[in-house]
Amino acid sequence: MKFLKIVPFSFILLAFYGCTDSQKPHTEKPTTQTKASFTLQFDKDSAYHFVQKQVDFGPRVPGTSEHAATAIYLQNKLAQYCDTAFTQYGTMPTSRNRTVQIKNIIGSINPTKTKRVLLCAHWDTRPKADQDKDRPTEPADGANDGASGVGVLLEVARQLQAQRPDAGVDIILFDAEDMGDRSGESTTWCLGSQFWAKTPHKPNYVARFGILLDMVGAKNATFGIEGYSWMYAQPYVKKVWNTANKLGHSSYFVNAQGGQVIDDHLFINKTRGIPTLDIIHYEPSGSGFGDFWHTHDDNMSGINRETLEAVGQTVFQVVMEL
Repeated sequence: MKFLKIVPFSFILLAFYGCTDSQKPHTEKPTTQTKASFTLQFDKDSAYHFVQKQVDFGPRVPGTSEHAATAIYLQNKLAQYCDTAFTQYGTMPTSRNRTVQIKNIIGSINPTKTKRVLLCAHWDTRPKADQDKDRPTEPADGANDGASGVGVLLEVARQLQAQRPDAGVDIILFDAEDMGDRSGESTTWCLGSQFWAKTPHKPNYVARFGILLDMVGAKNATFGIEGYSWMYAQPYVKKVWNTANKLGHSSYFVNAQGGQVIDDHLFINKTRGIPTLDIIHYEPSGSGFGDFWHTHDDNMSGINRETLEAVGQTVFQVVMEL
């Protein structure tokens, strides 16, 4: 990912249900029984395992053998937990007048339901860890930037298999998100989502809303309210952040603006017209995406089970309440 635009935007602070205590520790455990129709379930160890499995393949740079092997694994996992699963293939131009083969991996739950929600993350890694001081020309593991969001969604899919939602759910793992040129146009990023937004896996595909997960595994992560999310998907931002607050995760889902990020959700909003929000790590102190971003420190040592759990429980709850 991504290109961060620190553009001020104004919004009314979210009206959380009940009192918000931003000092609550991350170790706080929410109640497991949330409503009569379902039980809140998310296994943080399972999500961590899914992140580890991706990292074990090596950097998932498009066009490499590691990328190809990971694609097979991810499609097989979605096929295991979803009603249907397949890979959408395509070709997109890159920032240097080349092309890249796209593999968007898609799983659907309750495929005949008309009321649908879109859950997505990117699964590729950046070709070069260009922010690393020592090895900037080598690709990094991408444990947080890529694998964490996918790991959470695989565990959400596993839980939705056990407790079927009323709505249809489409899980899309976008390819070639992280190949962009920071000195170039914003359209050099998020190539997989750009391809899908123009040519969705079903003609005239619509969903009520979408949730994008990106860098959702760091210890003590903070997820500010991203600017494009507020611009295009304000009601659903409120829904997600209020849900996180009710579950005891307000120290992760902070009520603060986080700038505008060129990420997969932007093209889903602008091209496909589906209101989609981005849950993405951002440090309000001004250090951006964190010191690990696009460096070799983005490895499994930085993945925190409690953060995965906070995000996964929130997403699962939102889906089950539809």
